[in-house]
Amino acid sequence: MFVLDTNTKGHLAELEIAAAATRLGVPVLRPLSDHCRSDLAFEIGGRLWRVQCKWGRISADGGAVVVRLGTCSLGAAGYKRTTYSPDEVDLIAVYCGDLDRSFALPVALVAGKYEIRLRLNPARNGQRACTTLAGDFELPGAIAQLGERVTGSHEVAGSSPASSTSSLDRAPTVVSCNAFRDRFGDWIDRAAHGEEVIVTRHGRPHVRLSAPSTPARLAKTA
Repeated sequence: MFVLDTNTKGHLAELEIAAAATRLGVPVLRPLSDHCRSDLAFEIGGRLWRVQCKWGRISADGGAVVVRLGTCSLGAAGYKRTTYSPDEVDLIAVYCGDLDRSFALPVALVAGKYEIRLRLNPARNGQRACTTLAGDFELPGAIAQLGERVTGSHEVAGSSPASSTSSLDRAPTVVSCNAFRDRFGDWIDRAAHGEEVIVTRHGRPHVRLSAPSTPARLAKTA
């Protein structure tokens, strides 16, 4: 049986992800030069999303898709290990050859990590905290959510000063529980103006805060 090497897996992942996005009607762009931090760009909702493509493998127990995120390069100072940040890419797209399925993760979910596991089935005890389910990040659903998010941001921009919406066209902002608590009012205001905020607990995503897509009528309590 032919065994794929790392470079071949990377090229196949990029091709499969580009093809899957194209089938969904998403314009796909590629950089002209090599060695960029992003492999592709998706045009969704009138903006470009920088995409880094990764190959995912099935874990030994068959219960998760394992994605290696860290990179290693050789320079004058020796080998350097790096991870991805929101300043470099917007999405980590994953193709799992064993499943022939593609996924898309917001970079805020994986920033600073060298590996992530996407569970294929919910935990038997029903636990969802600190668990990343592969089904929540299937490429079609992820792309649809991005389109809805941009649309919602545009609606907010139409009724708010331009300066208050300048941060909308970027990846979610990540903040720790302590920092969120110390400036609670500020974070609430930023979310109300369309910014998506992910609050972490012990270094892991815990709560996502965003403005409602449509005004909700709240019930009054005595």
